[in-house]
This record gives sequence, structure tokens and C-alpha cells, in this order.
Amino acid sequence: MRTTAGSADLRAVALVTLAAMALAGAACGTGKARRPDIILITADDLSFDDIQPDGHPSVRTPQLERLAAAGMRFDHAFLTSASCSPSRCSTVTGRYPHSTGAGRLHDPLPAEQVTFLEGLRKAGYDVALAGKWHLGRAARARFDRIYPETPPGGAGEWRRALRDRPRDRPSFLWLAASDPHRPYADDIPGRGYAPEDAVVPPYLADTMETRLDLARYYGAIERLDGLVGAAMEEVDTRGATGRTLVIFMSDNGRPFPRCKPTVYDSGVQTPLLVRWPGRAAPGSVSHSLVSAVDIAPTILEAAGVRPPATMQGRSMLPILADPTAVIRHQVYAERNWHDHPARDRMVRTMRYKYIRDFYPDLPATPPEDVRQSPTFRSMEVLFTRGLLLPEQANCFIAPRPHEELYDVVADPHELTNLADDPPHAATLAEMRRLLEAWQRDTDDRDTMGAQPTGPDAGAEAADAGAASR
Repeated sequence: MRTTAGSADLRAVALVTLAAMALAGAACGTGKARRPDIILITADDLSFDDIQPDGHPSVRTPQLERLAAAGMRFDHAFLTSASCSPSRCSTVTGRYPHSTGAGRLHDPLPAEQVTFLEGLRKAGYDVALAGKWHLGRAARARFDRIYPETPPGGAGEWRRALRDRPRDRPSFLWLAASDPHRPYADDIPGRGYAPEDAVVPPYLADTMETRLDLARYYGAIERLDGLVGAAMEEVDTRGATGRTLVIFMSDNGRPFPRCKPTVYDSGVQTPLLVRWPGRAAPGSVSHSLVSAVDIAPTILEAAGVRPPATMQGRSMLPILADPTAVIRHQVYAERNWHDHPARDRMVRTMRYKYIRDFYPDLPATPPEDVRQSPTFRSMEVLFTRGLLLPEQANCFIAPRPHEELYDVVADPHELTNLADDPPHAATLAEMRRLLEAWQRDTDDRDTMGAQPTGPDAGAEAADAGAASR
């Protein structure tokens, strides 16, 4: 009897052990299978309020509307820089531009910087990029594959990159468009936009040149929308919709005066759409503040990977679960060398924005592609004739205010500087304190405002095309 009972007990223990092992194995396998495929889509030079999910009355973006309807839209998402490569290096590292060592245009991302890509690869992810390359040579080793930036809109290899993703393990794919970056060629679709379709912000001169320029910009946005739609169609065709986290954002604002590369909202507020079936409720909208440095820890946590201590951002997963969740009370951004000296720092809350200009003796010169635009040239003529309104002369005047304070709720275009307004003295003092504490905590020194020098200067610019091949 004892033998029989013992045998039965042993068999029971064995069965329980086998079941536990099976469950553990299944959990591991399921855990791995449950890691989502992740697609990050970045537009190049797109402002927050220039796509229909965020309320533009003219620009046709049905695919982005569809993406927004299937997930969550963030109405208060901000970049850390309105300059292309500093913004992208900040996003991939989860660190502010001055902390990455790549805070100026064309600064290559240093090899010692930690990105979210290494964590994904250690977790078994296939990691690839297709489209615009703006990270520098050292970053090439972080990817399994890099597909070149090709027409149309830099997205000619997107479908191939999507089809090359392995089916037996999770994948991360960065789809990097070059739309709606200048120049605007005649073959851009959407030439049906008329001058009267343009929404001219008050800081731009309302001239025919500006309206025609904006109409072409809208055409580039419409092409971008079609490229995003084609990519999502490929995901859906593969039956991967349910297991794919999709993030859409821009790297900086529209390429017009007082937008790119400034720290006004027109330069640093980004459209941000997140589609993740089962995790982000369809049609949901969050008004919570988020920063581009939050993208990297969000991607890692979504993949089941602990973000490294080097990252200065915070995961947005609590907001995906509850759109009203708060992960931060302020966001920060900076302006460094683009193709001219600059050093601006910004802190923004839901109500106020504070800007400190460390080089107030210099005008806020736009980048070269903006200076060659019909909009800027028409404004330049008006300025020389004394016909440009004060709120439109920002990029021509010097010296400029050392401090700027705006009530972004009452004054969304940031036209009325309250820094010298006595009733706002306490707010000014608090915003100063927040900015100075951030600069101290992130070791922000005056090393990024001047033109890059040394053997690596311009290396990222020279490598921008080669690194994609």
C-alpha cells in the first residue's frame, strides 16, 4: 500500500512538475511572443497643427486620421529640439540634446551613448531603419539593416523593409520620411491646394508668396499621409496589426520663419499618434504633457525591457492605460547651433512658457532652407521697407529679449512677452527656477551654441547619404 501510495504521490509530483515546466516554458514562449512589433514613423519638419487629427481645416490627411482613430492622440507632446539630427538623437537615447553630445545639427551620435536599440536587440528584436538617416556613423552598428532614403518622400524602401521583417521574432522598424522637408518640387501631389486654403499664422506675413509656399508644404504633407497609409496597409496585409505598436511623430516644426529651429510651439510641439491594439483605446485623446525623451523608455517598457538609468525620460505607458494620467508637469527644449550660432533654453507647463536666450545680441536667423524660401524672401523685402508687423520681425531684429514669458493658453502663438509684466513676476521667478534646476540637473553647459569644430565636425552631414546604403 505504501509503495502504491508512494508511486501515486511520485506520479502526482511528476505531473505537477511537468505541468509547471510546461507553464513556465509557455510563459517564456508567450512572453517572447507577446513582445510587440514596434514601428516608429517620423516626419521631417511637420508642425503639430498642420494635420487634420490636430484640427487643420485644409490639409487632407485621411490616413493619419485613421491612425489617430485607431489609437491615442497626444495634444501636448513636445520635442527637445526643433533641429533634425539633435531631435532624432535625443529621441533614440531618451536624453536631452546637450546630454547626448549631439546637440548641434550634424553632430554624430557618440558611440558611447546608450540608445533603446541595444535593449531591443538584447531582448531578441530585429532592428532596422528605412529612410532618412540623421544619426551619424557610430549609430550604424545599432541596426541589423539600414535601407536608403529614396523617392517618394524618402520612403521608397519602406515596403521592402516591412516585408523583410522576420516572422519568428519581434521587430523594431524606424520608418523615417523626408517629407515635408524642403525643397518642394512640382511633382509633389496635392497641387490642388489653392492660396486661399492656406492658414497663415500671425507671425508670418500674409502675402501671396507665403500662401503659395504653404500650399506646396501642404502637398508634401498629403504625400506623407499616403506613405503612412501604404505602410499601415502592409502591416495589415501581413496580419500583424494586433501585435504591432505604431508611433507617429515629427522631428521638428514646419520649415518656415519662427518655426524650425526655434523653441516656440511652432518649432517643438509635435503631432504624436500611438496605435497599440488592446493597450491604447481607439479614438482616445490625452492632454497630458509628454516629451520626446519619453519615447525611448516607452518603447523599452512596451517590449518588456527595463530602461537604463542613462535615460532622462519617463515611460508613457501609464497614459496609454489612462489618458488623464500625469507623468510630468513641464517639458524642456533647447536650440543650439543649426547653421548659425544659437543658445536658447525653454521650459513649458500647461499654462506658461519661459524662454531664455543666452545670445540675445544675435538675431534668430532661420536655417538656410528657410532663408531661401519664398516666404522668408517676401518678409525680408517687407522688413527692409518698414512694412513688416512687429510680431513678424522676430528673425530680423537684434538685440532680442534675454527672457520671454508667454501665457500659452491665452496667447497660443506666443506673441505677447510677459517677462516685464509686474503681475506675472511670481510666475517668471518660478519658471526661471524650473529652468535653472533642469540645467543644473542635466549638466547643461555652454558648449553647443557655437559651430562644431575638430575632426568630427560635419561628419554626420557627409555621412547622411552613405550611412543609408
